[in-house]
Amino acid sequence: MTSIPTEAIQPQASLRDAPLEKVALETYVPPAKPSLIGLSRAELAEQLGAIGVAPGQRKMRVQQLWHWMYVRGAQTFDEMSNVSKGMRAELEQHFTVDRPEVVAEQISNDGTRKWLLRLPSGHASERPHEVECVYIPETDRGTLCVSSQVGCTLNCTFCHTGTQRLVRNLTAGEIVGQVMVARDRLNDWADRETPSGNRLVTNVVMMGMGEPLYNFDAVRDALLIVSDGEGIGLSRRRITLSTSGVVPNIARTGDEIGVMLAISLHAVRDELRNELVPLNKKYPIAELLDACRAYPGSSNSRRITFEYVMLKGVNDSLDDAKLLVKLLKGIPAKINLIPFNPWPGTRYECSDWDQIEKFSEYVFNAGYSSPVRTPRGRDILAACGQLKSESEKLSARERQALRAMAMTD
Repeated sequence: MTSIPTEAIQPQASLRDAPLEKVALETYVPPAKPSLIGLSRAELAEQLGAIGVAPGQRKMRVQQLWHWMYVRGAQTFDEMSNVSKGMRAELEQHFTVDRPEVVAEQISNDGTRKWLLRLPSGHASERPHEVECVYIPETDRGTLCVSSQVGCTLNCTFCHTGTQRLVRNLTAGEIVGQVMVARDRLNDWADRETPSGNRLVTNVVMMGMGEPLYNFDAVRDALLIVSDGEGIGLSRRRITLSTSGVVPNIARTGDEIGVMLAISLHAVRDELRNELVPLNKKYPIAELLDACRAYPGSSNSRRITFEYVMLKGVNDSLDDAKLLVKLLKGIPAKINLIPFNPWPGTRYECSDWDQIEKFSEYVFNAGYSSPVRTPRGRDILAACGQLKSESEKLSARERQALRAMAMTD
C-alpha cells in the first residue's frame, strides 16, 4: 500500500492560483534553413512570398508542396517532379522538408517500435533535443503515440516521463514530423507498397512525452495538418488527445481541433489524485468532469475515454470502482484500465490480475465499456508511462550502434 503524504490531504487553497506546470528551460531555435513541415497553407504562402514567388502562383505552389510533403512523403525538393527546376533550386536554397532524425530504433518482442528522435534545431546546446515516439501494430489498426514536449510539464508520480525535466515545447512541425517519420520507417506513403495494401499508421494518440494542452497552439496546428483530407488524411475520430486535466483548454480542444478526448484520471478522490496527478490541486475532479460533460461533440458515438492506471493497493478497490461509476454519470464515456507499467525507481506495483478483472467487471456491469489495455513494448520501455528518452543514458558506443541499426533497417 502506498501511503499518501500528510501534506497532500491538507487544504491547498493557495495552489489554486499557483502554476503547477514546470517552466520550460529553453525555447525553440529554428535551424538556419527551416523545414516547411508543419506550416499551414497560409504560412506556406507567406514563406513563398518571402522568396519572391508571385501572388498569382502561390496557391498552386502551396498545393504542389502540400501534396508532395503529406501525400507522397517527399524528403527532398528534388523529388517534386512537377515543380520547375528553378523553383526547386530556390526552395532548396532557403528551406528543407526535414523531419526529426531517427537516432535509435528499438523493436519489442511484440512488434512495438520505439524511435528516439533528434529534433532539428539551430540551438548550440551540447546535447540536441530528443523525444520518443512509439508505433503499436495491431490486427485491425496501427497506432502511433506522439509526443508534444521535450520532457513533461507535470509530475505525475506513477509516470516515468514525469520525472524528466521539461526542456521545451515542440513545434507543430516537430509533432507532424513524428507521423512522417513513422510513415518513412514503415514505408507507408500513398505511392508505396504496404504488406496489406492498407495504411499502417491508422490512428494517432497524443499520449507520448508531455502534456498536450500546455502546448495547445502547436498541437492544434499539427493535428489539423494530420487530419487534413488533402494530405495525411487521418479521420479526427482516429486521433485522440490525452490530457491530465488542463480544464481551460478542454473546450478549446473540441471547438478548435475536434478530435477524440482522453482524460488521465487515475483516481476518484481528490486527496489521492492530488498525489498521483498534482495538476488536480489546480483543477480538481469535479471541475474536470464538468468540463468533460460540456465537451463539444461528445456523444454515445464519440465517447470520452477515461484512462485509469491500476496501482496495487492504491486505487484498485471495488469502492474505487463504485465511486468511478458514480462520478461519470451523465458523461458518454468508456474507461480504459491500464495495468501499471513498471520503470526503474518507481514505488508502485501493478494491481493483481484478478483484482483488475473484478474492477473491470463492476464497471462493465454498470454500463460502461471497460477494456483492459494489453501492455505493449514493456521490454523496451515503450509502454504507457515509460517514455523518458531513456537512450540519453546510453554510452556513445551504444548510441552509435543503435544509430547504425536504424540506418540499415
